[in-house]
Amino acid sequence: MIRPIQTFRKLLALSFLVVFILFHIKPALAEIKPGTVTGTITTADGEAVPGVTVSLKGTGVNAGTITNESGRFTFNKVKPGNYTIKVSFVGLATEEKTIEVTDGQRVVVNFMLRENASQIGEVLISGRKQKYKIDEPSTSLRLNEPLLEVAQNIQVVSSDQIKDQQIFNMLEGVSRNVSGLTMQEHWGNYARVNGRGDRLAPFRNGMNIEATWGPLTEDMSFVDRIEFVKGPAAFMLANGNPSGFYNVVTKKPTGTTSQAFNFTAGSFNSYRATADLDGVLTKDGKLQYRLNLMGQLSKSWRPYDFTNRTAIAPVLRYKFDSKNTVTAEYTYQYQRMNAFGTAYLFSTNGYASLPRDFTNAPSNSPSSGIQDHSAFLTYEHAFNSKWKVTAQGAYFYYKQDAYSYWINSIKENGDVNRNLGLWDAVNKNKFAQAFLNGEFNTGKIVHRLLGGVDVGDKYYIPDYMQSGSLDPDPANPFNIYHPNNGPVTLPTFNTSQPLSVRGKDFVTTEKYQSFYAQDELGFFDQKVRLTIAGRYTHATTTSNPTTGTNDKKFTPRVGLSVSIDANTSAYAVYDQSFVPQTGKLFSGEKVKPITGNNMEIGLKRDWFGGKWNTTLSAYRILKNNQLVADPDHNDPAQNYMVQLGQTRTKGIEFDARGEIITGLSLMVNWAYTDSKISKNTDASLIGTPVPGFAKHVSNAWLTYRLQQGTLKGLGFSTGYQWQIDRLPWSLGSGTADLPNYFRLDAGASYQIRKLSFALNVNNVLNKYLYSGGHENYLNTEGKTVYTWQAEAPTNIRLSIGYRF
Repeated sequence: MIRPIQTFRKLLALSFLVVFILFHIKPALAEIKPGTVTGTITTADGEAVPGVTVSLKGTGVNAGTITNESGRFTFNKVKPGNYTIKVSFVGLATEEKTIEVTDGQRVVVNFMLRENASQIGEVLISGRKQKYKIDEPSTSLRLNEPLLEVAQNIQVVSSDQIKDQQIFNMLEGVSRNVSGLTMQEHWGNYARVNGRGDRLAPFRNGMNIEATWGPLTEDMSFVDRIEFVKGPAAFMLANGNPSGFYNVVTKKPTGTTSQAFNFTAGSFNSYRATADLDGVLTKDGKLQYRLNLMGQLSKSWRPYDFTNRTAIAPVLRYKFDSKNTVTAEYTYQYQRMNAFGTAYLFSTNGYASLPRDFTNAPSNSPSSGIQDHSAFLTYEHAFNSKWKVTAQGAYFYYKQDAYSYWINSIKENGDVNRNLGLWDAVNKNKFAQAFLNGEFNTGKIVHRLLGGVDVGDKYYIPDYMQSGSLDPDPANPFNIYHPNNGPVTLPTFNTSQPLSVRGKDFVTTEKYQSFYAQDELGFFDQKVRLTIAGRYTHATTTSNPTTGTNDKKFTPRVGLSVSIDANTSAYAVYDQSFVPQTGKLFSGEKVKPITGNNMEIGLKRDWFGGKWNTTLSAYRILKNNQLVADPDHNDPAQNYMVQLGQTRTKGIEFDARGEIITGLSLMVNWAYTDSKISKNTDASLIGTPVPGFAKHVSNAWLTYRLQQGTLKGLGFSTGYQWQIDRLPWSLGSGTADLPNYFRLDAGASYQIRKLSFALNVNNVLNKYLYSGGHENYLNTEGKTVYTWQAEAPTNIRLSIGYRF
């Protein structure tokens, strides 16, 4: 641990030197000190109002912004002078106030609207605009500042964008909305989102819920937003991958009364209904609720496949007063589907050599069931406007009674020996967090403090060692070119004993305790922000009753963010990460934890009064001990892995999102990624690309809605996903032999008062799309086996919604 501490001290000294130089090269800043104008807009009964347009007008100034989810607005770097603030919203009377900003002053201007929360709720429904750009991180990211000022690349996908694209869960293209991300293969129960050379860790409400083969992917019915944090951020949240993580933020009560119902019908006999109920339970508005419900029946373009889902997500929030709040949240998801693995296709003749509706499953395929429970309890106490403490705990319980398909062998003529295995499993995760946000001054330096503790306990137990052949007779094999998917005799499995007995030899656990502290020092009226942070983590893991790890690590972080003007900032950051991991190596050696460091620079800018934003970043990540699938011993029953020595990932990313002009919203991104093995005991692997990424990824989504005339409310959308130079998900040949990926989607919608209609067409060009990889362990007569998962052909979703 000595070397990281020495490195941290050097970086700290260098950072203070940079600030010292800045103090001396910018004496002009002391001549005229711009001020800040901030405030909050509330209803007559004290509830915050988001989405209100706020304009600041004065000599040579004509700026605009909108209030965030907390009803807050801020104008930074305002020159001394007299100004008029105007507050306006569709359906509400415009209000104005005159203010004077003096040298370096912070002016607070609050507005209280005449309407109460329920009246505002009706106005929000009738005047609601789609919102692709979000300016503030959620409270679960623990950052008490606008995203424009954070020394990190954070991209937020809003619920409006998810709804516009008719995305139902994390498996359905959320990744298209952020630069450099790709969806990899899956078993149908959890999402694997890759970015910057590895899988992004899944978080929910600020907690790392990544589990072995889980958790169940979130349904979008109860999701408010998804925050993609690029690069290491262990100082900010519990242990996370050096490549980054995504944080799913669930819907909470807003204090306004509204109800929304939606029904969708689509291709492959898909039907889905949702309800979102938001309101208060007491006259004083202190007890608030949010209830989201979802039910879905869906078949597939593949025979015998189906996915039926249910979600129930109630939330209660009690506001004791303006300083103390308690929120209790529970989410239940249930999924019934065909046995895992039916989406996998195998062939020795190359990718896409089988029809995309091909399946290895027999007509009497058994189904799998998944139950997913999660509960959060959060307490927030605000000492004043600058100091706040938050404590929360969470419990996750995931249980599956399931089966999985694979193959034992494949021959060049297409003869396959299919295998069906039992896959019962339980995940149990417990988390506790407490953190403090605060702000104070030492002279002219503003300190934004963050400190806290994280504790986690993860437990996974499976029974996946029982399996049997579906084709035991060598004289009557299953042939992929002449398939007979008729009923077969299914293997029998012994489930007479409880899972705790059947899976006791395959238990994996992870326990960690972390402490962290961060100070962001603001200089020159917070034009220059220096972040100094550190985290200490102690983690223990077990991969079976006889093997495990016990590791301790200190990880530093130094960042610098500079506001070039009121709408532009540049940043540079260096940070380290530490992630304990479990896995099984064929050699029997101990699995080492992931360690890594990231160096990154970036440029952020808001355009046209904050209506849209661009982010450009360049980075390099060095990662040690990354695990990938073992291509020589890829037995699904054993799940052997290979531990790489060191990987080096570097790239450039660009994101733009927001409202270009009134009614026209755009999301577009592009990324270049280069990820290779830089050190390894097997010298032949050095320089080999890391599995599972595309060198070039570009996405776009454009929406236009008519703002006036007889067709007011009519909207059109279109977008593409484009991946070039794709790498397979296993080591394979180490070549980009996957063809480029291009998918075109389109949509139309119409909104009239409280009623809305939407039609989305996915894969408009009806292309054969898939992700894939090599599997070399099978008995293939010396031939390479290609494995891939095909996506759906052209398909539609038609929905009708009512909100009141």
